[in-house]
Amino acid sequence: MKELVIGSSINLIKKQCPKYDEIKLEEIKYGLSSLYITITKTIVICAIAFILGILKELVIFTIIYNVIRMPSFGLHATTSLKCLISSTIIFIGVPYLCTLINMTIGIKIALGIVGIILIFKNSPADTEKRPIINPTRRKIYKILSTLVATIFVILSITIQDDFISNCFTMALILQCFIVSPTIYKLFGLPYDNYKNYTHTVLN
Repeated sequence: MKELVIGSSINLIKKQCPKYDEIKLEEIKYGLSSLYITITKTIVICAIAFILGILKELVIFTIIYNVIRMPSFGLHATTSLKCLISSTIIFIGVPYLCTLINMTIGIKIALGIVGIILIFKNSPADTEKRPIINPTRRKIYKILSTLVATIFVILSITIQDDFISNCFTMALILQCFIVSPTIYKLFGLPYDNYKNYTHTVLN
């Protein structure tokens, strides 16, 4: 289905914009592929969450998680199927877990301190397809990531609502794994991809 939808879209674009070369069409194809994966993944996950009665919890956790995800980046699945499976496990499992667990302030502070350190150490974690080459951008993302992580810890120990408080803690913990070089190695993916481009420039 994916190939059919994207193939039909590219053929339509070719007819409407005959001046586009193959490079431009490949860029558009990549963008359409990402959009297709995002839409289908969202529909599947939301449908499962609705059936399980945790759609509201899914939305809240997703918003919170994306706040820390945006500046720190991290691992991306290499195929659409892996992306769907991993995203379903994470965005169904973690919000559901947040409705069940009861962490003390002490545990949240301890996890938060570790989380801030790991985020500062490992973010931003780029990917092979999207290396963050500019050193200034990397520094800004690291500062923003650490600041967001710190705010998450503060919110997790001050917000009275147990679910939302847990969401801030669990989102931070999850992102620590996503930006970890160990996770990259576990999935056989290259880490610190920007260094390859830095080496090329220096030579």
